[in-house]
This record gives sequence, C-alpha cells and structure tokens, in this order.
Amino acid sequence: MLNIENLEAIIKVHKAEKNKFKDKKKSVKSSNLSEYKVLKGINLKINPGEIHIIMGPNGSGKSSLASLLAGHPKYICTGGKISFENENLLEMEPEERAQKGIFLAFQYPIEIPGINNSYFIKTALNNKNEILEKNKISPKDFLTLIEENRKSINLDKKLLKRHVNCGFSGGEKKRNEILQMAMLKPKLAILDEIDSGLDVDALKDIGENIQRLQTKENSTILITHYARILKYINPDKVHILVDGKIIKSGDTTLAQQIEKEGYLSNASINN
Repeated sequence: MLNIENLEAIIKVHKAEKNKFKDKKKSVKSSNLSEYKVLKGINLKINPGEIHIIMGPNGSGKSSLASLLAGHPKYICTGGKISFENENLLEMEPEERAQKGIFLAFQYPIEIPGINNSYFIKTALNNKNEILEKNKISPKDFLTLIEENRKSINLDKKLLKRHVNCGFSGGEKKRNEILQMAMLKPKLAILDEIDSGLDVDALKDIGENIQRLQTKENSTILITHYARILKYINPDKVHILVDGKIIKSGDTTLAQQIEKEGYLSNASINN
C-alpha cells in the first residue's frame, strides 16, 4: 500500500542551467541553486489491486510526484510523509525503492548504447530474484516469458537484440517500458504519460496490457493528459492535480468531464 500524507516538495536546479535557455552562450558553471516548490500538500492512498489516474495541465506537478516517488535526487521533500508497505519511502535510496517493487516508466525513455535490450531485462529480473532469494531464471524460461510478453505488447522481436531504446521510435520505446513492467511484475508501477505520442494501435496495445498486468497484489499510478487510454483501462480513482495540489478526485466520469471542458474552465472542479 502507498500512503502519501500532506506531501510538499521542491526541485533544485542550477541558476545557470535555468538561464541557458535565455542565453545559450552562458556557461553552466555556477554552483548556486534555485528552488521551486512543485508539490504543495498531496494526500493520496493507493491500496493493492488499485489503478489510480492522475491528470492535470502541464507544469502541475504530475511528473514531479512520479520522480519524487522513484527517488530522483533533484526533488526534495520539505514536508509530509510517504509510506510504502508500512515503510518510510523517503529514507530509501532509488535502488532500494526499486528492490521493494517500485517501477517508473519514463515519459521520455532514455537510450542506453552498448547494452543489449534483452540482456538488460534479464539482468534486472535476476537482480529481483536475488533480492527475493529466488533462483536465477533459466535461459529457456526467460526466452519463453519475454516472447509471451513481447507478443502481447506487439513489440518487434528484432528490438530485443538492439541496444536499449537505441533507434526505437517513440511508440516502440513506450512498448518497451511496458515489456519491462510485464517482466519485472512490480508491486507499484508509476507510468508517466505512457500514452503520450502514441498512435491508435500502440495506445490500444499499451492500455490493454496495463489492464492485463493488474492483479489483486499490485498497484498502478497512471499519469496522463487525456481520457482516451481509459477506453482500455478500468481505474479505481481519477485525480486532478493542479499547481501542486490534488483539487478533485472521482471516477472515470471526472476524466470525461476534463476531456470535454478542460482543467480550469469549469468552476465545479475548483471546490
């Protein structure tokens, strides 16, 4: 179970890094940091077996929340609590959080040159088995499992032999994130705009597989701008995040309302 109480957080960025977008000639050498408050009192409880959707406009804090949960060092909790399976998540390093079963699918999956995609997934899976004091997966069982999940997500087989995400299209990168999720079976999957930039076929494949992978034991946080993926997913709750706060929660009808009217145009949302 994930329990977030009155969570507040900032992001720290170098002033020079911020200014480089205004003055590209400016060097990124300053050690001075600027702080920006990104989360302003988040309360959220997610039980095993639940899927929660978090929607909101750009810059509202959705990806900041995902990054903080995963342990990104730029994001610093300044107030509140986060517990995961009754343990203090904020005291854990990123690798400890992953070992506890937290998985983050990136909004912009990075390329990892030199690392075979299949080997990368197998190494991660065996690391998980080691933490759980299980035997390493046999080559035969691994090939059977990855082929089953690859077919389900409709990922081209040749991409398993390429370096991680190198030369992948945007949709292929997102499919690969869901393949990793399927292989690792996390307790808590955080999917940061997994549906962005997808065509209708990829959206269907990814949506159906997110629902397929949901069990009574695991939980999912899906961050999105749009209600279209809900055609394939049955969430337990939908939350609207604006300016670092969850301003309203409901069921799928809330997502449909947002799709029609926008986040801020309807006064009934801000209550």
